[in-house]
Amino acid sequence: MAQDWDIKPRDSACHQCQTPFEDGQICHSRLVFGTEGYRRTDLCETCQASRPEADAWSAWQGVYRAPPPPEEEALKKETAESMLRRLMEDPEESRLNVVFILAVMLERKRILVEKDVREREDGTLVRLYEHRATGETFLVRDPQLKLSELDSVQTEVIAMLGGGAPGAEQPAAEPEPDTPSAEGPDACTTE
Repeated sequence: MAQDWDIKPRDSACHQCQTPFEDGQICHSRLVFGTEGYRRTDLCETCQASRPEADAWSAWQGVYRAPPPPEEEALKKETAESMLRRLMEDPEESRLNVVFILAVMLERKRILVEKDVREREDGTLVRLYEHRATGETFLVRDPQLKLSELDSVQTEVIAMLGGGAPGAEQPAAEPEPDTPSAEGPDACTTE
């Protein structure tokens, strides 16, 4: 079975001419699927013009951003991004839903950008995300969760992130269906 998720980092130089990318330079990325899985190549504009996109599983254009120097943290804390990276290093079928929800969370926070969605021959959907800052490619299988499954997955993600930090979004509590409201069916309001 093909791996359900993967991270493909952006190259710091053109795959074809080996010229290092400069900060702010246009970069053309291509993802090709072969016998060994997905292979990413990044090309400068000159080399891209000489390569057909027909052989690419997916192709897109972005801006190369030189990686910032790593910041030192006094205390290491688990974030949605670090958890996603950790879970993707050791793929488990049981974590498929959590990986997908974390990717969607990072997309909503504008850390990841969805570049493409492809359907495999077996009908599964694979979403291709690119990290805005680093240009890494994240391949995440879409488990096509049902609405009834979201609460349990969100609860699992919150628990894995440490129960929710102060200021973090918490799912709103829904009233119990058997609880009568303060305004009964015979109540009326006046304006």
